[in-house]
Amino acid sequence: MKIWVLRHGEAVPHGSKIDSERELTEHGRNEVLRSAAHLVGQPLTAIYASPYVRAQQTAQIVREALGFEPEIRTVEWLTPESDPDKVAEQLVSVSNVLLVSHNPLVGNLLSYLQHGAGHPSEKVSTAGLAELEHSELLIGSMKLNSLKHP
Repeated sequence: MKIWVLRHGEAVPHGSKIDSERELTEHGRNEVLRSAAHLVGQPLTAIYASPYVRAQQTAQIVREALGFEPEIRTVEWLTPESDPDKVAEQLVSVSNVLLVSHNPLVGNLLSYLQHGAGHPSEKVSTAGLAELEHSELLIGSMKLNSLKHP
């Protein structure tokens, strides 16, 4: 079982729009394209994304870059302040999925899946892409195969 976790690309600054409506910058779009290149040939079965505009845009760029046919699955449990434990509950019956989300959730989720509760958050830049793997979803036992920053 593999799980890829992608933080959205660079977005327009806070203050210019409501947080959930912030869009990717041109730089952010280019970051996402560079990260998407690492997913070419991977056995993705689904793309799950936060409903926030910048995450939706990120997921769509990846989907188009990969020629991935299934629709993006928009889920509320991938918003910035979501609880990593609640995300893990959603992942019990899936494998080989891409999650497109935000910090602090991305960093917290990566730490939680690798080490369990109470460990410091992973540092993940915009469009940072992590690959986790294990034979099954076991909190605190997932192996971080890679964490790539564009």
